[in-house]
Amino acid sequence: MTTRRLLLQSGLMVGMTASLGMRAAFAATLNNHRLVVVILRGAMDGLSVIVPYADPGYATARAQLALVPGTDATKLDALFALHSALTGFGASYAAAEALAIHAVASPARGRSHFDSQNVLETGGTAPYEMSSGWLNRALAGLPGAPAIAVTTSMPLLLQGPTKVGSWSPSRLPDANADTISRIAQMYETDAALHAAFTEAQALNLLAHSAGEMNSTRAGGRPLTQLAEVAAKLMAAPDGPQFVVLDRGGWDTHANQPGLLTASLTDLDASLTALKTGLGPLWAKTVVLCMTEFGRTVAVNGTNGTDHGTASCALLTGGAVRGGRVIADWPGLQPAQRFEGRDLKPTLDIRAVIKGVLQEHVGMDPNRLATQVFPDSAAVKPVLGLIKI
Repeated sequence: MTTRRLLLQSGLMVGMTASLGMRAAFAATLNNHRLVVVILRGAMDGLSVIVPYADPGYATARAQLALVPGTDATKLDALFALHSALTGFGASYAAAEALAIHAVASPARGRSHFDSQNVLETGGTAPYEMSSGWLNRALAGLPGAPAIAVTTSMPLLLQGPTKVGSWSPSRLPDANADTISRIAQMYETDAALHAAFTEAQALNLLAHSAGEMNSTRAGGRPLTQLAEVAAKLMAAPDGPQFVVLDRGGWDTHANQPGLLTASLTDLDASLTALKTGLGPLWAKTVVLCMTEFGRTVAVNGTNGTDHGTASCALLTGGAVRGGRVIADWPGLQPAQRFEGRDLKPTLDIRAVIKGVLQEHVGMDPNRLATQVFPDSAAVKPVLGLIKI
């Protein structure tokens, strides 16, 4: 992996390329399938996203944070409802292009953001036991399939020996045309730097044509802006097949309703931006949204929730066999909770990821169990998530 520093020239960032191994138009993909992974950092409250309104313990435990179908949420089935901010996701759910997986968690059982995000992204069973991300290891078995992180920093999920790209918005002032010309001349005698410089210009031309620098157009929603860029890159000829996005702000210890609604509104708009920007490619796209852990069942004293264990994951895309909530529901009564306080995990997030990689990307199950997620043969993939 090679990162870069960028300069700006008329909204076009140039400099070291996202990856020296990537051509300007990117390498040819193995197929037209696209996978977007969205990391929701800070521990999203799954109980307020996919709401178990019919669980006997829900309303009592959630008190003033309890969401009511028809008012704060939309019924999905006899047990679950969807937060009202996720209107676009709800439309995709109704069109059988989105589903939710509930009571899901990584193998981590601590409540540290850093430790749990590490486990979520490495695909291991304990913090810091691996230094590469599961998606980078998956890419090792897919030669020629380009990947890029459209984030403010390279996520651990894509770090590892396989070359990947990265793009992020810059706060540096624009460089004038003369400066850009001088940089180009400096790089002409170095084949690697010249190629990198040229690639960076092509990459950022695509990114900025998506209007990323116009922050007001997306209403100040950071993930939506990045999603617009990601869709533009993926829809380009021979564009990247794999993209990683992330967004912080899900740590709702206090005043949860307003904070969560703002984050969900941004997430929903970003999913819509991906669908709109990808156009026909949406039919072959899967978007996986996941978080490091959930939040407590009970409300704390500041109208929020504290660090918990299980949460929900969201899948959407034209390739998703949706219209369902998948859950081995454990219940929310005190005796049914994990350690008496949290939603109990009944499904390993690695099983969901394995199912997506096997059915959507075509990865070998044995490789998934031994290399992508080492020593995970006991974690069986969840199949039937993808239209085959």
